Amino acid sequence: MSRVIVIIQARMGSLRLPGKVMEDISGRPLLARVLDRAKLIRGVDRVIVATTNEDRDQVLLELARRCGVEGFAGSRDDVLDRFYQAARAWCGRVVVRLTADCPLLDPEISSLVIEEFLRGGFDYVSNVHPPTFPDGLDTEVFSFQALERAWKEAALPSEREHVTPFLWKFPERFRLGTVQHRRDLSSYRWTVDRVEDLTFVRAVYDRLGHAGPAFGMSQILALLSNQPQLEALNRGITRDEGYLQSILQEQETGLNEDSVSK
Repeated sequence: MSRVIVIIQARMGSLRLPGKVMEDISGRPLLARVLDRAKLIRGVDRVIVATTNEDRDQVLLELARRCGVEGFAGSRDDVLDRFYQAARAWCGRVVVRLTADCPLLDPEISSLVIEEFLRGGFDYVSNVHPPTFPDGLDTEVFSFQALERAWKEAALPSEREHVTPFLWKFPERFRLGTVQHRRDLSSYRWTVDRVEDLTFVRAVYDRLGHAGPAFGMSQILALLSNQPQLEALNRGITRDEGYLQSILQEQETGLNEDSVSK
């Protein structure tokens, strides 16, 4: 069996909502909510919080320890290197990428993405290319070999900061797979990047927290069907805003694949 590890990138220095990963969600830090859910994903051998080596992120390593998962500190800006070093340290053959701003992550959906990857024949599988699930349920799975190639060859800042673009941008180099929902739910926003998102997630936990630590997508959809006003709490925020901003900066400075080398 492949050694499957989950790596969750987290840091206190978010540009749009600093310290968001330690914000309270119904009595627990946001990151702890993500870890609660990640530990319920089927077939996972180890969960790792990959943060930076900055002093202010030591609190995240301590939280990881209290939650019974591993912690790793690496580069602040080169997140691809941070992922690679963490995966190598724990001998991960299959790497699952999650982010710390998704406290409504559905372990069942993440499990389906892993299972699709393990069926064989893929270097990378996700449920975000194209996006058909709510923003905040994103799961990416890739081989250590693919990660290592990206680590060696990716040169653009957007490829280093956001970990996986070098994989999914080049279908001629990597065998890509996807898990799609039968209905397009990508307009739902369940991630936390701004204060409005935090307000939305807290409202969901206030109403569904009694259902257990990992109520899933179906329960949230039912809640929003009964209380559609909740969607207005964080409506209108662009999906993948951070990545799009990185691409715009590269365009403004004339950076592209041909103009840079690692």
